Amino acid sequence: MTRIASVDTKLLRIAYEESGPGDGRPMVLLHGWPDHLGTWDRVLPTLHEAGFRTLAPNLRGFGGTTFRDPATMRSGQLSALGQDVLDFADALDLDRFVVVGHDWGARAAYIASAVAPERVSHCVALSVGWGTNAPDQPLSLNQVQNYWYHWYMALDRGADLVRNDRRGFTRHIWRIWTPDWDLSDAEFEDTAAAFDNPDWAEITLHSYRVRWGLASRDPRYEELEARLAENPEISVPTLVLHGGSDPCNDPSTSAGKEKFFRDRYERDLLPGIGHFPQREAPNAVAEAILRFMAAKD
Repeated sequence: MTRIASVDTKLLRIAYEESGPGDGRPMVLLHGWPDHLGTWDRVLPTLHEAGFRTLAPNLRGFGGTTFRDPATMRSGQLSALGQDVLDFADALDLDRFVVVGHDWGARAAYIASAVAPERVSHCVALSVGWGTNAPDQPLSLNQVQNYWYHWYMALDRGADLVRNDRRGFTRHIWRIWTPDWDLSDAEFEDTAAAFDNPDWAEITLHSYRVRWGLASRDPRYEELEARLAENPEISVPTLVLHGGSDPCNDPSTSAGKEKFFRDRYERDLLPGIGHFPQREAPNAVAEAILRFMAAKD
């Protein structure tokens, strides 16, 4: 049975869905951009059969997740997303949990794993390699081209599009990021309803601007930002799943990261899959997660 609920952290009221056996091993699943918590729906049954209790929140700015104080800065910093994961786990009394994330959610999963390895037992990241997206990070020209939407959102024209035609913009993103798979109109509308959150546009714009040094950071995360600037090693078992035909983050961007991991580390490429493996190949993703979890650390 699926339970739709919300829980309060210091900053947020986080909307989430809980399903699977109530006494199962907790697994937190984090969606990316532009997506919502329902992205995991076709992966969940296999996880539940294996005994996992799954908790899928909407990230800040998405769906029913809201800020408790109107004065709180609407930050889309990756550090904020990572802290939100730990705050969510605290609010639900999850002492130790598995974290699975895609896109923004993958970055949040990495950060939670890096700064709180005593809380995270295993990390699974989809479509993103470990890195804190520092403004001076090296980028191939191919990846510069892939990140066109970052640069467009840095302009007033792009900001206007995000604020005034979020469905048109994100529908285009979905089309080009899944070149060999189609999200149905009904599924897109179900997903895009999460973008009606009043903070979605500002969180989106801040996230893609601040990571390139084009917006001010929220001071509350400065200590965490300093830790992340050192590209800390991750000391929990980690699995990376990356679509072999990802037009957003080229598969090469997740290669060669072994030096950042001190525990078991695996990276699997999924041939013919674009940017949303959990949507395009849910069975393969679920099976990869279970295989990874079953192996001895």
